[in-house]
Amino acid sequence: MLTTNKIELANQALQQACEKMNKRFRLGYHIMAPANWINDPNGLIQFNGEYHAFYQHHPYDEHWGPMHWGHVKSKDLVHWEHCSVALAPGDECDIDGCFSGSAVDNNGELTLIYTGHNYTDKDNDIFYQNQNIAVSTDGIHFTKVGENPVIAEPPEDSSHHFRDPKVWKHEDSWYMILGNSTKDNVGRVILYRSADLRKWEYVGVLAQSAGDLGFMWECPDFFELDGKHVLLFSPQGVEAKGDLYKNLFQTGYLIGEYDYETNKFVHGSFEELDHGHDFYAVQTLLDDKGRRIAIGWMDMWESNMPTKEDGWAGALTLPRVLTLGENNKLLMNPVEEAELLREAEHNVCTNQVISGSFTAETNSEMLEVKAVFDFTGSRPESVGLKIVGGQEETVLTYNTSNQKLILDCTKSGKPEDGVRSVTTEANGELVLRVFIDRSSIEVFTNNGQATLTSRIYPNESRTGIELFSEKGDVTVKELTYWTLKDIWE
Repeated sequence: MLTTNKIELANQALQQACEKMNKRFRLGYHIMAPANWINDPNGLIQFNGEYHAFYQHHPYDEHWGPMHWGHVKSKDLVHWEHCSVALAPGDECDIDGCFSGSAVDNNGELTLIYTGHNYTDKDNDIFYQNQNIAVSTDGIHFTKVGENPVIAEPPEDSSHHFRDPKVWKHEDSWYMILGNSTKDNVGRVILYRSADLRKWEYVGVLAQSAGDLGFMWECPDFFELDGKHVLLFSPQGVEAKGDLYKNLFQTGYLIGEYDYETNKFVHGSFEELDHGHDFYAVQTLLDDKGRRIAIGWMDMWESNMPTKEDGWAGALTLPRVLTLGENNKLLMNPVEEAELLREAEHNVCTNQVISGSFTAETNSEMLEVKAVFDFTGSRPESVGLKIVGGQEETVLTYNTSNQKLILDCTKSGKPEDGVRSVTTEANGELVLRVFIDRSSIEVFTNNGQATLTSRIYPNESRTGIELFSEKGDVTVKELTYWTLKDIWE
């Protein structure tokens, strides 16, 4: 079957699935497929003046399956438009899946670099993986190149886990990193170099677990930020430790100094990037404003996904700008274009002392909330906000003594394992910027010092935003909320 026919069939399947889909939890301003399953963001790039985001996609089912590449594009990172399915598996190089990868602009040719997934014994999950290329001049329709696979097999000391290429150009050479593991199941990231994107030379190991960071490092990304080099990746097999590593798999970063001549990456310790339930496989792009923009998968493997009953599963986070804070801490904040989502603005209070709680009534399903608590005059035991709907609530609590910010989704669709927390300093004031969609919450504190991203699944209509202070008064410097538009209507 020709690739174009596979693409047409996938698009037709999506159109039919859309007609049967239940939209109760459909998000209003996040990237989703038209229907059925998605996971990792792929190929984030700015090409011919537009932002493109691809994603792992199964257009025939709401569960994970043979991976295709779905595709959306936008002029402003806010208003997204669905495009044709970009890649479909089934060729000799990618018989069972077009797995995750990246995109580059090669002199006006949009080039996708992706992993081909090929089973030798599907029942026992035995497979091999290789790296492939597809190209486009219009940014919509892609052709797989005849040289595929451009990297046929992993290094000799490698296991069969060999995927998720991230490619970039430095001086006159292309570089590719890949998620990988050794034959002894030690997670690592390996590096290749090429002059033409077709013939690749193995350079060596960029970074590797010392034994405590899992058996496989998925979805790596490597870039320079404010004079430092940052390696993002998603390690599999890291054991939970207190408030850390609570999800099945994690996403985090190493920051340090890198030398292209010697391939030496001297870095600090691994840090988690987001502390909510649903954040994985983050990928970045550098845009024409010089911003390093990150988007993650807003779900988690083997978690409960009630939307499967409705004919779809999976979404991507809001685009976020990465910056480097003090002590080499990576900060994440929503792109400024997120303000384009705002409709009505409601300034609820300014410099108001509260003891106990008060509620701002709103039935909007899509909100941006800004709450600023001032601790200079008093020090209550805890403060926070609740997103309330009938008997349901999503609760954010900040404990001033141990400086823990706690997100509790137990009463909003996560009755088991519903709590996540992160330690974050808020000595003078706590600024909470919260984005709520029909089935998600994204929390940004004190200019990106901490973030928590989780899916929520409320069954009752929203009734309001409640602020509270426990065991002491607090001054609320500001409570403002905006109702947000639905970009998909």
